[in-house]
Amino acid sequence: MSKGVSKVGRGVDWDYLNKVVVSADGKRELQALRRAYDEVAATIQEKFTIRPQSINWDFYKEKLGPNIVTIFENSVNSLDKEVPDYECDYTEDYKVQHRSLLTKATEKEEDSKKKIIAIDKELKRIGEEKEALATITVDEYYSKHPEVGAKIDDEIRNHIWG
Repeated sequence: MSKGVSKVGRGVDWDYLNKVVVSADGKRELQALRRAYDEVAATIQEKFTIRPQSINWDFYKEKLGPNIVTIFENSVNSLDKEVPDYECDYTEDYKVQHRSLLTKATEKEEDSKKKIIAIDKELKRIGEEKEALATITVDEYYSKHPEVGAKIDDEIRNHIWG
């Protein structure tokens, strides 16, 4: 942590800031900021470089009794031992599931891209038809859609007017 504090301290270019600030009030505020910054950095440096003191087990054995203190001493000393490595049995299962999900997602992405292209073509065709509606004649429409013309002719022949 103390290395981080010193890195931050090197990151602030106080000389440059002092040159940039031109007013007297600004310079006073900058100096106050620098003092506050230095105090915080010193406090952090002090707090995170302090090592815990070793416990005087004999002192506590005299005050509290040797049995309870021995239990605590053994507990504290057991914390110093190396923590055993954790054997994870689940990681491989999750990796397989993750790969299968990625494969499915890639397939869906490809399908989506194809659908986007088809929808863009359809939108373009609809836009062209919409623009053409303003200037198209009935004969041009019937030539593009002969089934509509045939249906209308059948309705007229059969006297269906509704």
